[in-house]
Amino acid sequence: MRLRALLSVIALLLALGSMPAAARPHDGSMWTASEVGSLTAPRGERQRSAHTGRRHGSGYARNYTRQYSGVGPRPAKWCGWWMRTQKGGGPEYNLAANWRRYGSPASPQIGAVVVWSHHVGMITGRAANGQWIVTSGNDGGAVRSRARSIAGATIRI
Repeated sequence: MRLRALLSVIALLLALGSMPAAARPHDGSMWTASEVGSLTAPRGERQRSAHTGRRHGSGYARNYTRQYSGVGPRPAKWCGWWMRTQKGGGPEYNLAANWRRYGSPASPQIGAVVVWSHHVGMITGRAANGQWIVTSGNDGGAVRSRARSIAGATIRI
């Protein structure tokens, strides 16, 4: 019985490890929900996808990091770095709080940058409950979209 359980676990690990990376060039368009949910943390920090609930390997994250090598290596706290891949900016924007100086003040709207003291994201929609849908990097170790309160946050466009 133990051998059977061990073989099942090994088969599952092999299946998860052989998922294709499926990276595609970034053309400036918004990521689809399945792409946002599939970006993961660096090797050794596997997370569950917010979109599918499945675990994803680090192959896609490595390809994603290579794809954006023009913005430099991804730091350990990478929400600001990810925002640079979307909006541009120099390495000073790797720090989330520095996004308070980006562009000009704005009211909440799709495409606006929302900045908390510890995190930065981009408004991509509005939820039925009135909260804004924010897409951000390093949200639970992945790029994901979710409804969030933006009370007390700085909004820039």
